[in-house]
Amino acid sequence: METKTYPSASLRSFSEAVFRHFGVPDGDAAVAADVLARADLRGIDSHGVARLHSYFDMLSLGRINPRPRVRIVRETPSTATVDGDNGLGLVVGPQANAIAMDKAQAAGSGWVSVCNTNHFGIAGYYCLQALERDLIGWAMTNSTKLVAPLWGAERMLGTNPIAIAFPARTEPPVVIDLATCAAAYGKIEIARRKGEPIPEGWAVDRDGRPTTDPQAMIDGGALLPLGSDRERSGHKGYALAAMVDVLCCVLSGANWGPFAPPFALRQEVPARSVGRGIGHFFGALRIDGFIEPDEFKRQMDEWIRTFRATRPAPGTSGPLIPGDPERRAEEERRAGGIPLLPAVIEDLRDISRRARIPFD
Repeated sequence: METKTYPSASLRSFSEAVFRHFGVPDGDAAVAADVLARADLRGIDSHGVARLHSYFDMLSLGRINPRPRVRIVRETPSTATVDGDNGLGLVVGPQANAIAMDKAQAAGSGWVSVCNTNHFGIAGYYCLQALERDLIGWAMTNSTKLVAPLWGAERMLGTNPIAIAFPARTEPPVVIDLATCAAAYGKIEIARRKGEPIPEGWAVDRDGRPTTDPQAMIDGGALLPLGSDRERSGHKGYALAAMVDVLCCVLSGANWGPFAPPFALRQEVPARSVGRGIGHFFGALRIDGFIEPDEFKRQMDEWIRTFRATRPAPGTSGPLIPGDPERRAEEERRAGGIPLLPAVIEDLRDISRRARIPFD
């Protein structure tokens, strides 16, 4: 499907203006727009401005607090539980991540579990922030139920992503950012918008049968765990999703599993609540708590070069290092702009008309 390209700075400015339209303070609006912009730059199109209409809808209905008082409700020198006051995850997440990084720099490691928050964008954003402070960073979040547990035929878990990043010395950092399901829901949405089938092993329909029709998944079906079925190690993806659910939600007092609140208007509202909002989990590690930072980075350089030199499998150019595709996309898109699908452009134009904020 044909796309139209926009400068990243223009999309960032539009997003920032949209958040300010709802009374989000200037500094918070800038941070929220930066999270979306970084997703688009890194080629994670499902989590950039393609998500802006969902934020717009939720803010319009008063389901997200535009001016939250983010606060620590329990802490030790290296840990904290944070209440996000039902704020934008794009605002709460960066503040909670900063607390984890501050604790790491003071105590060697920092761990923060967050409740009463909302969708926080790409998990990798938070790990990139840790790299800027020469830390190893972790980030996780739960989300609205979309994923069936192994051998289940209904939605019970979110896509529950995990991200971690490791700095190197002269090589680019290793940045791991993955959903614990076979594919992110945003990819299902993109396939639907393009009118294309999805790969086998991504989803089941409402009866629990495998499907390649994105609409069948959307209409009451479910995503599958990473690995899809038992023979292809779907139990491992299911277990990872469960780990994220516990760290982000049970540990913080957020809604876990099928009780996570919806992010978009079309998503089902749970019958009951078992906590407050959705949950995040952030971690940060100071390298010198384990090894001399220069030695660690030297070894990381060698690790990266060794894996890059792996003999390629037939028909391939050899293994990538985690983070390579996103880094290359960022280099290209900073220079050439962000390609948007017509459906995303129309969503942004709808926001423009309704909020009277110029676009295009």
